[in-house]
Amino acid sequence: METFPRIISVDDHTVEPPQVWRDRLPSKYRDTAPRIVRAPLKDLTFLGGRFAPVMGAPGDEGPLGDWWVYEDLRRPLTRLDTAVGCTRDEIKLEVITYEQMRPGSYSVPERLADMDLNHVQSALCFPTFPRFCGQTFTEAKDRELALLAVRAYNDWMVEEWCGPKARGRLIPLTLVPLWDAGLAAAEVRRNADRGVRAVAFSEIPPFLGLPSIHGDGWDPFLRACDETGTVIAMHIGSSSKMPSTSADAPPAVGSTITFANCCFSMVDWLLSGKFERFPGLRIMYAEGQIGWIPYILERADTVWEENRAWGGVAEKVLRPPSELFAGHVYGCFFDDAFGLRNLDAIGAGNVLYETDYPHSDSTWPRSREVGEAQMGHLPDEVVERIVRGNAIEVLGLTAEGLWAGAGGGAGA
Repeated sequence: METFPRIISVDDHTVEPPQVWRDRLPSKYRDTAPRIVRAPLKDLTFLGGRFAPVMGAPGDEGPLGDWWVYEDLRRPLTRLDTAVGCTRDEIKLEVITYEQMRPGSYSVPERLADMDLNHVQSALCFPTFPRFCGQTFTEAKDRELALLAVRAYNDWMVEEWCGPKARGRLIPLTLVPLWDAGLAAAEVRRNADRGVRAVAFSEIPPFLGLPSIHGDGWDPFLRACDETGTVIAMHIGSSSKMPSTSADAPPAVGSTITFANCCFSMVDWLLSGKFERFPGLRIMYAEGQIGWIPYILERADTVWEENRAWGGVAEKVLRPPSELFAGHVYGCFFDDAFGLRNLDAIGAGNVLYETDYPHSDSTWPRSREVGEAQMGHLPDEVVERIVRGNAIEVLGLTAEGLWAGAGGGAGA
């Protein structure tokens, strides 16, 4: 095609600035709320999908990094949090400071500039310190503070990160208190009232010690999403359990099979009956890629057709899973030539594009070139739909691809 459409990325990331919670929580929480401390690294491992950093004491030897400190948690910023601008050989599992990362990771003006370099018009951003669906706060001991922290993050996301300086080009993705479905529903509605149309959720909640979607425990939350048109966005790793094969498997094993949790999750949703009960509900899988989807739909349809009587789904799943997928599920990709060659088996209306800025897998600053190479065989109208049209529809953006809430929607 002569002109590749300006990209709307549905999976980028923000590294929260140090003041997010410091500026938004009552002063009594100054010593317990999330805050940044600069300290040396004593030890750091990442095996079997488990990330295990150990913070050193003042005066200890070791590389200095900026650490988020919250209750008993010590979580450093790492090069994997923000790798853009580094060569592949420079991207290692190491602690860093804010000064060592690309400013677009945490600063709105620099983020917009980096989006311009990458042919990106608008972007939806997942968190870093809270983790992909707010697991950090779900695991906290002080639930009162955790709830305030969730709301503070959402206020920062809507009012500052996606506020007037973003000119509608940054699209808000909010968190909910996962430990209480009623509170989660209230937070969905609070943010929907100010134009938010996306909320983060766990791909496999039982991995977090939470109810599965097969029961009715999440119904208040799901009803709120259904009634407000809020899409449920699930990022790989949002169950705090990345796929792996053994405790000593290197990270490359898990990185190769990261789509696996999305696969398991999608089958859960398709056979849960929730799409029958909440007909307006829509879900999306960030960074899950799409090449695996056709076979799973084929297999799910076969099981539903042949085994539904004894398989526990006859009374609640009334249509073939592939039909439910077409109306309710979006797969997201940034580099999946195989999936695009099999797009007919997925559906052009069920695919969204992403750049994964600023992570090590990101196609920045070549997302346009990657898209042109992998979508060159597709009609222009299909490329337009994948690269931006579907995102405009599911995220409730303006016709120009901008977010119109909280002072956004101005010219890009």
